[in-house]
Amino acid sequence: MRLCANTGCKLHLIQPLGFELDDKRMRRAGLDYLDWNTVAQYSSLQLCLSQLDYARLYALSTKGSRAHTEAKFAPGDALLFGPETRGLPATVLDSLQSDQILRIPMLAESRSMNLSNSVAVCLYEAWRQLDFQGST
Repeated sequence: MRLCANTGCKLHLIQPLGFELDDKRMRRAGLDYLDWNTVAQYSSLQLCLSQLDYARLYALSTKGSRAHTEAKFAPGDALLFGPETRGLPATVLDSLQSDQILRIPMLAESRSMNLSNSVAVCLYEAWRQLDFQGST
C-alpha cells in the first residue's frame, strides 16, 4: 500500500487475500489514511479487469519470455501479479499475448523474489520510463 501511495498508483487486491486488511493491523503497520485511498478490493479477477480503465495489461511471471525492462510502459498500463506462493494461474497467462507476459531476470536455479520486491522492481521501472511523472 505504501509503495502505491508513494508512486501515485492504485493497488487493486483480488480475493481471497493471503492476509487481513483490518484497521488494527494496518495501524500497527504504520499506514495512514492516504495509503488506504490507493486500495480497491474485488471478489474476482474478472470483476477487477471489467472495472479497471487500463491501456494495456502486463502480467508478471517466471514463465514470461520478455524481461520487464523490455516493455515500453505508457500511462494507464496495469501490472498484474499473482499470489506469492504460486504465481498467476495458467488460465490467466493463456488468455494473454506472449508480449504481455513479463519476467524479472534472475540467476538460474534461484528462488523467485517475494511479491512486494517484485512489485517494487517492476513499478519503479515503469515509473522510470515515464520520467517519474508526478514526483517531487
